[in-house]
Amino acid sequence: MREQLRQLGWPVLSGVLAALVIMGWFPEQLGLGGRSSMQQEAVSGPGSYAGAVSYASPAVANLYSTKMVSEPIHPLYADPALRHFFGDSLPQQRRLESSLGSAVIMSSEGYLLTNNHVIAGAEQIIVALKDGRETLGRIIGTDPETDLAVLKIDLPDLPAISTGKSDLARIGDVALAIGNPFGVGQTVTMGIISATGRNQLGINTYEDFIQTDAAINPGNSGGALVDASGRLLGINTAIFSRSGGSQGIGFAIPVKLALSVMESIIEHGQVIRGWLGLEVQALTPELAETFGLSQRDGILVAGVLRGGPAANAGLLPGDIILSIAGQAAVNGRSSMNQVAKMRPGEQMTMEVLRQGEVQLLQAEVGVRPLITGPQQ
Repeated sequence: MREQLRQLGWPVLSGVLAALVIMGWFPEQLGLGGRSSMQQEAVSGPGSYAGAVSYASPAVANLYSTKMVSEPIHPLYADPALRHFFGDSLPQQRRLESSLGSAVIMSSEGYLLTNNHVIAGAEQIIVALKDGRETLGRIIGTDPETDLAVLKIDLPDLPAISTGKSDLARIGDVALAIGNPFGVGQTVTMGIISATGRNQLGINTYEDFIQTDAAINPGNSGGALVDASGRLLGINTAIFSRSGGSQGIGFAIPVKLALSVMESIIEHGQVIRGWLGLEVQALTPELAETFGLSQRDGILVAGVLRGGPAANAGLLPGDIILSIAGQAAVNGRSSMNQVAKMRPGEQMTMEVLRQGEVQLLQAEVGVRPLITGPQQ
């Protein structure tokens, strides 16, 4: 009996091993189901982004702008000592300067978004579409504080880009940058979203950047950052580089912010922002100790504009703002952005710590003047 079992053991074991192999390699043949396409894509990713590129790239245009600049006829005339004595009376010559950039067609009516620094001071802007058409673009309005500008072109059958939801972008999502780097023509580079909500970089007054490692080079400014489906996530605007070339750290203005700026420029000719007229700074542990405070949260009022909304509300230098309109004042940058989003004329409450006592001040939000300083 034992000998018979020994003879049957090897065939049974071989059959079990064969069944396991078949189940692993051909599960669908046995009705067990295999890896879903979503699981396979999560492991290997799509083999091509050609569909996304063909969907988005027709709406990305190349910009060629020109302006006249004045410069000394001879380098000697640029000497600071000579300019100190002769001022602007030294001989100068005018030269035509060209610059490159990109823009995104946002609507079939011909409105385009680009960076303000791409077209600043331009006397002529040539917009070149991917389909070969070229036309002159005119500036509708600019917003230097976000480095955005709105252009208008008059051509039929314009391909407008489809917009995505930049506030839902996640770190690790695939991102494609489309633009005109170095003037070589439309180019696509791929990477991922490295970070969201980047600020305090000193690039713009209002910063809320999407960071990406998709290669962005000079000429890409104003171009599109799109997702893996070809929907616009942001307007490429800057790179962090020690050499002037791409080093894997690029920044794009989220499309949600860009759209609000564009709509305001088209409707009002400029961006209308809320304003209080005060200057703040972070409440560091050293400053808190200097003021004899155990309080570590809030922002310190460093200055108040005479006759401004904050002054009219009774705010004083040395006050510590704890909250604005019910939202905790974590740092000056976030609080500045919060007030800027408010509607001028709107009433709001500030919770303020003054000489150890908490006070509530009512302020009417004003209209931010066109300045470039860090005030709020």
